[in-house]
Amino acid sequence: MSDRKPLMPKATAAWLVENTALTFEQIADFCQMHLLEVKGIADGDVAAGIKGMDPISSGQLNREEIQRAEKDPSRKLKLAEARFELPAVKPKRGPRYTPTSRRHERPNAVLWLLRNHPELKDSQLMRLVGTTKPTIQQIRDRSHWNSANLTPQDPVTLGLCSQVDLDAEVKKSAKRVVAPVEVPGVPGVVDDTLLPASDTTGYKPGGVADHELGDDVDKAQAEKRSAKEEEARVLEQLRGLTGEAGEEKSDEEE
Repeated sequence: MSDRKPLMPKATAAWLVENTALTFEQIADFCQMHLLEVKGIADGDVAAGIKGMDPISSGQLNREEIQRAEKDPSRKLKLAEARFELPAVKPKRGPRYTPTSRRHERPNAVLWLLRNHPELKDSQLMRLVGTTKPTIQQIRDRSHWNSANLTPQDPVTLGLCSQVDLDAEVKKSAKRVVAPVEVPGVPGVVDDTLLPASDTTGYKPGGVADHELGDDVDKAQAEKRSAKEEEARVLEQLRGLTGEAGEEKSDEEE
């Protein structure tokens, strides 16, 4: 038999029995049914009241394939290539089943998760342990009927969940948790925004880093100081020359 199965096999078999000269073996092989079931359809004992479905109009067979199979009883029918590829249907994950012998240990596992992984949401705890939200809340606020006798126990050790599932849930919660940043000068206030690039990398607008900007400032200040010193030295020389000229003139007048 082929791996692919036709749609509505009983209705398709009923149509092939009524409208073709194919053998029961060929119809049974194509529809993936038992030979006796196909014979029962032909006798009217099986699939009574089922309306036959034309596999040609539904695109599962073509007329030439049926004619070739009618001429050769040993030939097997082949499904036509599907025109559209349907995506595989993913099974919906239901609530985790917990054996009866392990159900009394679920509160201990919930208490362990609340103490060791407080970042997990209630929905994650419910998926891991298979408990209910009211039970989680009762264990959290210590209003559970057996709260005095609860002892934290690893759910992986208890067999309530696998280590892979626990790690996946913890990793998922870690992505949601963001470390708060304290606001400078305001105690007790945190800011969850990112710090500016100038505070973390020293980058300044225009592409100049702090250390590069500091070097340029020091160099400019040094050049400015040297220019002032040179100007003061020249003025001092001019004053000296002016004083000597005045003394020579007074000597001549005497």
